Amino acid sequence: MPLTTAPDALPIRIGTEILSLLLPHHRTTDRAPGPAPAEAFPHQLHRIADFVRDGAPIVFTLPGFPCKSPNPAKVLGHLPDQGERLSLAFLNTLCTETERIYPPGARVIICSDGHVFSDLVGVPDDHIDAYSDELRIQISKLGLDRLSVLDLRDVLGDLPHDTKRAHVGDRYAPALDALRAEVRADDHALALYRGITRFLVEDTADWTGTRSALQRACRQRAYGVIQRSRAWGDLIAEHHPDAVRLSIHPQRVGAPKFGIRLLDAPDAWTTPWHSAALHRADGTWTLMPRAEAARRGRLVQQDGRASHFDENGSGRSGHQARPRT
Repeated sequence: MPLTTAPDALPIRIGTEILSLLLPHHRTTDRAPGPAPAEAFPHQLHRIADFVRDGAPIVFTLPGFPCKSPNPAKVLGHLPDQGERLSLAFLNTLCTETERIYPPGARVIICSDGHVFSDLVGVPDDHIDAYSDELRIQISKLGLDRLSVLDLRDVLGDLPHDTKRAHVGDRYAPALDALRAEVRADDHALALYRGITRFLVEDTADWTGTRSALQRACRQRAYGVIQRSRAWGDLIAEHHPDAVRLSIHPQRVGAPKFGIRLLDAPDAWTTPWHSAALHRADGTWTLMPRAEAARRGRLVQQDGRASHFDENGSGRSGHQARPRT
C-alpha cells in the first residue's frame, strides 16, 4: 500500500530527504540498523511533511542544555564551553543543510530544562540562569540564527523557582506509581532510569555517606528527574504542538521523539554538559570527563575562561565552533 496519495508525494519525498540528514546522528541504543526512514520514523516524517505542505520553516524542539554537572571531575565549570559551542554549531548546520533540500529551512528551539529539576541534581538556580543566558550569548556571537533558547523563565516569568517547578510538576508530571510500573515493564524506560541514576551518582561530588546509601538516594531522585522531564516535554508540546520532537536521550527506532547525538562520544549517553571537549590530534572532537581529557591534552582558554583540551598540546585559544566530524 502506498504511503500517501499523489498530491502528498512531494512533501513525503522532501520529508524523507530531511530525515536522511538526521539519520547519521541518531542517538539510539538499538543495535540493528533500522528500516528506511519513511518506514522507521513515521511520527517525524508526517510532522515534517506537514510543514512542507504549508511551505513553512520546520520547527524542531530539543529539551536539553540544562546546566553543567556539579562534579568538577567531569566539567570545566558551570558555564557553557567548547562542547556547547560545537553542539550549537552542529544544530545550526543541520538547519542550513535542510535549506538545500527545502528552501524555507528549519529552526531549532533549545528548551533548556535546568530549572525544572535543579533541586534534584544539586545545581543552584543562579548557575542555571547564567548557563542559559550564556547559551543565548554564544548563539548571537556565533551567528547561529536558526537557533533560539526557551527556559522556564520564558514560560512562567519571575515566579520563584520552587513555585514554577511545583506548577509544572502538578500540572504535567506522570504519577510516580505509573512511572515505576512503566520502568518495570518497558526496557527503554528502564534504560533511561538506569542512565539517569548513573549520572546522579557520578555528579554527586560531596557525598559523605556510604556508596550503597548514595545509590539508593539517586535511584529515588532519578524517578523525580524523569517525572519532571516528562512534565517539561508535555509543556513544550503544548506550546509547540506541531514541532518535530528531538531528544538528547537515546530513542528507539519508531519512537515519537528522535534521539540526536550532538558530538562524538564513547557512549550514547554522554552530553556536553556532563563532560569536556577534547580536540584530538587528527583534528576531530570528542567528549569525555574533564579528568580524562586533562590527561590527554592541554587546557585551552577562550575569552578568559577554560574552554576545552587540545591533544596536540598547543594550548592556543581561538578554535572556532564547527560541525561535528
